[in-house]
Amino acid sequence: MNDFHAGFVSFVGRPNVGKSTLTNALVGEKVAITSSKPQTTRRAIRGIVHQKDGQLILVDTPGIHRPRTLLGERLNSLVQSTLGDVDVIGFCVPADEKIGPGDRFINDQLDEYPRAKKVAIVTKIDTASKQAVAEQLLAVSELREWEAIIPISATSSIQLDTLTSELMRLLPTSPAPLYPADAVTDEGLEDRISEYIREAVLEGVEDELPHSLAVTIDDIIERDDKDIVDIYANLFVERDSQKAIVIGKGGSRIREVGATARVPIEKLIGKHVFLSIRVKVAKDWQRDPKQLGRLGF
Repeated sequence: MNDFHAGFVSFVGRPNVGKSTLTNALVGEKVAITSSKPQTTRRAIRGIVHQKDGQLILVDTPGIHRPRTLLGERLNSLVQSTLGDVDVIGFCVPADEKIGPGDRFINDQLDEYPRAKKVAIVTKIDTASKQAVAEQLLAVSELREWEAIIPISATSSIQLDTLTSELMRLLPTSPAPLYPADAVTDEGLEDRISEYIREAVLEGVEDELPHSLAVTIDDIIERDDKDIVDIYANLFVERDSQKAIVIGKGGSRIREVGATARVPIEKLIGKHVFLSIRVKVAKDWQRDPKQLGRLGF
Protein backbone atom coordinates (compact mmCIF):
# COMPACT_ATOMS: atom_id res chain seq x y z
CA MET A 1 0.00 0.00 0.00
CA ASN A 2 3.08 2.26 0.17
CA ASP A 3 2.59 3.27 -3.46
CA PHE A 4 -0.86 4.68 -2.65
CA HIS A 5 -0.99 8.49 -2.85
CA ALA A 6 -3.71 10.67 -1.37
CA GLY A 7 -3.98 14.37 -0.71
CA PHE A 8 -5.55 17.72 -1.42
CA VAL A 9 -5.32 19.82 -4.58
CA SER A 10 -6.78 23.28 -4.98
CA PHE A 11 -7.36 25.05 -8.28
CA VAL A 12 -6.88 28.82 -8.19
CA GLY A 13 -7.28 31.52 -10.79
CA ARG A 14 -9.32 34.53 -11.71
CA PRO A 15 -13.10 34.12 -11.71
CA ASN A 16 -14.34 32.25 -14.80
CA VAL A 17 -11.17 30.46 -15.84
CA GLY A 18 -12.93 27.08 -15.63
CA LYS A 19 -12.02 25.83 -12.13
CA SER A 20 -15.45 24.40 -11.28
CA THR A 21 -15.89 22.88 -14.74
CA LEU A 22 -12.50 21.20 -14.36
CA THR A 23 -13.38 19.90 -10.88
CA ASN A 24 -16.61 18.34 -12.21
CA ALA A 25 -14.84 16.83 -15.23
CA LEU A 26 -12.17 15.14 -13.08
CA VAL A 27 -14.69 13.85 -10.50
CA GLY A 28 -17.00 12.62 -13.28
CA GLU A 29 -20.04 14.14 -11.60
CA LYS A 30 -21.43 17.63 -10.97
CA VAL A 31 -20.22 18.60 -7.49
CA ALA A 32 -19.61 22.31 -8.14
CA ILE A 33 -22.04 24.63 -9.89
CA THR A 34 -20.84 26.47 -12.98
CA SER A 35 -21.83 29.76 -14.53
CA SER A 36 -20.43 32.47 -16.77
CA LYS A 37 -20.99 34.91 -13.90
CA PRO A 38 -18.12 35.90 -11.56
CA GLN A 39 -18.07 34.74 -7.94
CA THR A 40 -20.14 31.64 -8.70
CA THR A 41 -18.20 29.48 -6.23
CA ARG A 42 -18.61 30.69 -2.66
CA ARG A 43 -17.41 27.77 -0.57
CA ALA A 44 -14.49 25.37 -0.54
CA ILE A 45 -16.21 22.46 -2.28
CA ARG A 46 -14.44 19.10 -2.20
CA GLY A 47 -14.68 16.68 -5.11
CA ILE A 48 -13.08 13.24 -4.80
CA VAL A 49 -11.30 11.46 -7.65
CA HIS A 50 -10.72 7.74 -7.10
CA GLN A 51 -7.84 5.95 -8.81
CA LYS A 52 -6.43 2.47 -8.37
CA ASP A 53 -3.22 3.85 -6.87
CA GLY A 54 -4.51 6.97 -5.17
CA GLN A 55 -7.17 9.48 -4.25
CA LEU A 56 -7.26 13.12 -5.31
CA ILE A 57 -9.34 15.45 -3.17
CA LEU A 58 -10.00 18.53 -5.29
CA VAL A 59 -10.87 21.67 -3.34
CA ASP A 60 -12.74 24.10 -5.58
CA THR A 61 -12.46 27.61 -4.15
CA PRO A 62 -13.86 31.04 -5.02
CA GLY A 63 -11.84 33.01 -7.54
CA ILE A 64 -9.20 35.23 -5.93
CA HIS A 65 -10.16 38.87 -6.51
CA ARG A 66 -9.75 42.31 -5.00
CA PRO A 67 -12.76 42.44 -2.66
CA ARG A 68 -15.28 45.27 -2.62
CA THR A 69 -17.57 43.90 0.11
CA LEU A 70 -17.32 42.03 3.41
CA LEU A 71 -18.49 38.92 1.56
CA GLY A 72 -15.60 39.36 -0.88
CA GLU A 73 -13.15 39.68 2.00
CA ARG A 74 -14.50 36.50 3.61
CA LEU A 75 -14.30 34.59 0.34
CA ASN A 76 -10.64 35.63 -0.07
CA SER A 77 -9.95 34.57 3.54
CA LEU A 78 -11.54 31.20 2.77
CA VAL A 79 -9.23 30.77 -0.22
CA GLN A 80 -6.18 31.70 1.86
CA SER A 81 -7.00 29.27 4.68
CA THR A 82 -7.70 26.50 2.13
CA LEU A 83 -4.42 27.05 0.27
CA GLY A 84 -2.48 26.85 3.53
CA ASP A 85 -3.61 23.25 3.93
CA VAL A 86 -3.38 21.71 0.45
CA ASP A 87 -0.55 19.61 -1.00
CA VAL A 88 -0.73 20.93 -4.58
CA ILE A 89 -1.99 24.21 -6.05
CA GLY A 90 -3.11 24.19 -9.68
CA PHE A 91 -2.94 27.71 -11.14
CA CYS A 92 -5.53 27.92 -13.95
CA VAL A 93 -5.09 30.31 -16.86
CA PRO A 94 -7.37 30.20 -19.93
CA ALA A 95 -5.70 29.65 -23.30
CA ASP A 96 -7.88 32.24 -25.02
CA GLU A 97 -7.00 35.26 -22.86
CA LYS A 98 -3.59 36.87 -22.48
CA ILE A 99 -2.07 36.87 -18.99
CA GLY A 100 -3.15 40.07 -17.25
CA PRO A 101 -2.71 41.90 -13.93
CA GLY A 102 -5.25 39.61 -12.21
CA ASP A 103 -3.24 36.51 -13.12
CA ARG A 104 0.04 38.13 -12.01
CA PHE A 105 -1.57 39.19 -8.73
CA ILE A 106 -2.62 35.57 -8.02
CA ASN A 107 0.75 34.19 -9.11
CA ASP A 108 2.45 36.54 -6.60
CA GLN A 109 0.09 35.32 -3.86
CA LEU A 110 1.29 31.73 -4.40
CA ASP A 111 4.62 32.60 -2.76
CA GLU A 112 2.76 32.70 0.55
CA TYR A 113 2.14 28.94 0.38
CA PRO A 114 5.64 27.40 0.25
CA ARG A 115 4.38 24.01 1.47
CA ALA A 116 2.26 23.34 -1.63
CA LYS A 117 3.73 22.20 -4.94
CA LYS A 118 2.70 24.42 -7.84
CA VAL A 119 1.33 23.25 -11.20
CA ALA A 120 0.20 25.50 -14.07
CA ILE A 121 -2.93 24.46 -15.97
CA VAL A 122 -3.76 26.16 -19.26
CA THR A 123 -7.52 25.68 -19.63
CA LYS A 124 -9.95 25.95 -22.56
CA ILE A 125 -7.37 24.92 -25.19
CA ASP A 126 -10.24 23.85 -27.47
CA THR A 127 -11.24 27.53 -27.81
CA ALA A 128 -7.84 28.81 -28.99
CA SER A 129 -5.57 28.22 -31.98
CA LYS A 130 -2.49 26.01 -31.61
CA GLN A 131 -0.30 29.08 -31.87
CA ALA A 132 -2.25 30.89 -29.12
CA VAL A 133 -1.95 27.82 -26.88
CA ALA A 134 1.81 27.63 -27.53
CA GLU A 135 2.22 31.34 -26.74
CA GLN A 136 0.21 30.95 -23.53
CA LEU A 137 2.29 27.97 -22.40
CA LEU A 138 5.44 30.04 -22.93
CA ALA A 139 3.98 33.04 -21.07
CA VAL A 140 2.94 30.83 -18.15
CA SER A 141 6.38 29.19 -18.00
CA GLU A 142 7.94 32.62 -17.46
CA LEU A 143 5.87 33.33 -14.32
CA ARG A 144 7.78 30.90 -12.06
CA GLU A 145 9.30 27.40 -11.84
CA TRP A 146 6.40 24.94 -12.04
CA GLU A 147 6.37 21.23 -11.18
CA ALA A 148 4.47 20.80 -14.46
CA ILE A 149 2.61 22.87 -17.08
CA ILE A 150 -0.38 21.06 -18.56
CA PRO A 151 -2.69 22.29 -21.34
CA ILE A 152 -6.22 20.88 -21.01
CA SER A 153 -9.84 21.24 -22.00
CA ALA A 154 -12.36 20.17 -19.37
CA THR A 155 -15.36 20.40 -21.70
CA SER A 156 -13.68 18.36 -24.48
CA SER A 157 -11.86 15.99 -22.06
CA ILE A 158 -8.45 16.78 -23.55
CA GLN A 159 -5.44 15.77 -21.41
CA LEU A 160 -7.50 15.20 -18.25
CA ASP A 161 -5.84 11.81 -17.68
CA THR A 162 -2.42 13.47 -17.98
CA LEU A 163 -3.43 16.13 -15.45
CA THR A 164 -4.77 13.50 -13.02
CA SER A 165 -1.55 11.46 -13.29
CA GLU A 166 0.65 14.52 -12.71
CA LEU A 167 -1.36 15.66 -9.71
CA MET A 168 -1.38 12.15 -8.24
CA ARG A 169 2.40 11.92 -8.65
CA LEU A 170 2.86 15.07 -6.56
CA LEU A 171 0.68 13.92 -3.65
CA PRO A 172 2.15 12.38 -0.49
CA THR A 173 1.95 8.64 0.07
CA SER A 174 -0.90 7.54 2.30
CA PRO A 175 -1.50 4.29 4.22
CA ALA A 176 -5.16 4.34 3.09
CA PRO A 177 -7.72 6.38 1.16
CA LEU A 178 -8.94 9.53 2.94
CA TYR A 179 -12.57 9.08 1.83
CA PRO A 180 -14.79 6.01 1.26
CA ALA A 181 -14.76 4.51 -2.24
CA ASP A 182 -18.30 5.71 -3.04
CA ALA A 183 -17.79 9.36 -1.97
CA VAL A 184 -17.75 12.04 -4.68
CA THR A 185 -18.02 15.07 -2.37
CA ASP A 186 -18.38 15.96 1.30
CA GLU A 187 -21.04 18.58 0.52
CA GLY A 188 -24.27 18.02 2.46
CA LEU A 189 -27.61 17.49 0.71
CA GLU A 190 -29.00 20.92 1.68
CA ASP A 191 -25.86 22.67 0.44
CA ARG A 192 -25.97 20.89 -2.91
CA ILE A 193 -29.66 21.65 -3.40
CA SER A 194 -29.23 25.34 -2.52
CA GLU A 195 -26.32 25.57 -4.97
CA TYR A 196 -28.38 24.01 -7.80
CA ILE A 197 -31.08 26.64 -7.16
CA ARG A 198 -28.51 29.46 -7.19
CA GLU A 199 -27.03 28.11 -10.42
CA ALA A 200 -30.47 28.15 -12.04
CA VAL A 201 -31.00 31.79 -10.99
CA LEU A 202 -27.58 32.90 -12.23
CA GLU A 203 -28.27 32.12 -15.87
CA GLY A 204 -29.73 35.05 -17.72
CA VAL A 205 -29.62 37.62 -14.88
CA GLU A 206 -27.96 41.00 -15.13
CA ASP A 207 -24.35 41.47 -14.07
CA GLU A 208 -25.05 43.21 -10.77
CA LEU A 209 -27.35 40.45 -9.53
CA PRO A 210 -25.08 37.39 -9.10
CA HIS A 211 -23.26 38.86 -6.11
CA SER A 212 -26.57 39.74 -4.46
CA LEU A 213 -28.07 36.23 -4.58
CA ALA A 214 -28.04 33.75 -1.69
CA VAL A 215 -30.11 30.61 -1.12
CA THR A 216 -31.07 28.80 2.07
CA ILE A 217 -33.17 25.67 2.58
CA ASP A 218 -35.96 25.75 5.19
CA ASP A 219 -37.18 22.17 4.91
CA ILE A 220 -36.89 18.92 2.97
CA ILE A 221 -39.93 16.71 3.61
CA GLU A 222 -40.60 13.29 2.09
CA ARG A 223 -44.31 12.71 1.47
CA ASP A 224 -46.07 9.71 2.99
CA ASP A 225 -46.16 7.85 -0.33
CA LYS A 226 -42.32 8.27 -0.54
CA ASP A 227 -42.56 9.21 -4.24
CA ILE A 228 -42.32 12.99 -3.91
CA VAL A 229 -40.04 15.20 -1.82
CA ASP A 230 -41.15 18.72 -0.91
CA ILE A 231 -38.33 21.26 -0.74
CA TYR A 232 -38.86 24.75 0.68
CA ALA A 233 -36.15 27.25 -0.21
CA ASN A 234 -35.49 30.96 0.31
CA LEU A 235 -33.78 33.08 -2.33
CA PHE A 236 -32.33 36.29 -0.89
CA VAL A 237 -31.59 39.47 -2.83
CA GLU A 238 -30.46 42.87 -1.55
CA ARG A 239 -33.12 45.21 -2.96
CA ASP A 240 -36.82 45.26 -3.92
CA SER A 241 -35.88 46.04 -7.54
CA GLN A 242 -33.81 42.83 -7.64
CA LYS A 243 -36.71 40.87 -6.18
CA ALA A 244 -38.91 42.03 -9.06
CA ILE A 245 -36.28 40.97 -11.61
CA VAL A 246 -35.86 37.50 -10.09
CA ILE A 247 -39.62 36.86 -9.84
CA GLY A 248 -40.29 38.16 -13.36
CA LYS A 249 -43.57 39.27 -14.90
CA GLY A 250 -46.40 37.27 -13.36
CA GLY A 251 -43.84 34.99 -11.67
CA SER A 252 -42.51 33.74 -15.04
CA ARG A 253 -38.82 34.00 -14.15
CA ILE A 254 -39.01 32.23 -10.79
CA ARG A 255 -41.11 29.41 -12.33
CA GLU A 256 -38.37 28.97 -14.94
CA VAL A 257 -35.73 28.88 -12.19
CA GLY A 258 -37.71 26.19 -10.32
CA ALA A 259 -38.09 24.04 -13.44
CA THR A 260 -34.36 24.34 -14.24
CA ALA A 261 -33.22 23.59 -10.68
CA ARG A 262 -35.54 20.60 -10.30
CA VAL A 263 -33.68 18.62 -12.97
CA PRO A 264 -30.32 18.23 -11.13
CA ILE A 265 -32.08 18.05 -7.73
CA GLU A 266 -34.25 15.12 -8.84
CA LYS A 267 -31.19 13.42 -10.30
CA LEU A 268 -29.36 13.94 -7.00
CA ILE A 269 -32.06 12.51 -4.71
CA GLY A 270 -33.59 10.02 -7.15
CA LYS A 271 -37.20 11.16 -6.60
CA HIS A 272 -39.74 13.63 -7.96
CA VAL A 273 -39.48 17.02 -6.32
CA PHE A 274 -41.98 19.76 -5.47
CA LEU A 275 -39.83 22.89 -5.16
CA SER A 276 -41.12 26.04 -3.46
CA ILE A 277 -38.85 29.11 -3.72
CA ARG A 278 -39.70 32.24 -1.74
CA VAL A 279 -37.86 35.41 -2.80
CA LYS A 280 -36.92 37.67 0.11
CA VAL A 281 -35.02 40.94 0.52
CA ALA A 282 -32.08 41.05 2.96
CA LYS A 283 -30.88 44.61 2.52
CA ASP A 284 -27.16 44.89 1.67
CA TRP A 285 -26.46 41.44 3.16
CA GLN A 286 -23.02 41.25 1.50
CA ARG A 287 -21.82 44.05 3.80
CA ASP A 288 -23.64 43.06 7.00
CA PRO A 289 -21.73 40.71 9.34
CA LYS A 290 -24.91 39.45 11.08
CA GLN A 291 -26.73 38.67 7.86
CA LEU A 292 -23.62 37.04 6.37
CA GLY A 293 -23.50 34.76 9.42
CA ARG A 294 -27.16 33.83 9.04
CA LEU A 295 -26.62 33.03 5.36
CA GLY A 296 -23.67 30.78 6.19
CA PHE A 297 -20.68 33.00 5.37
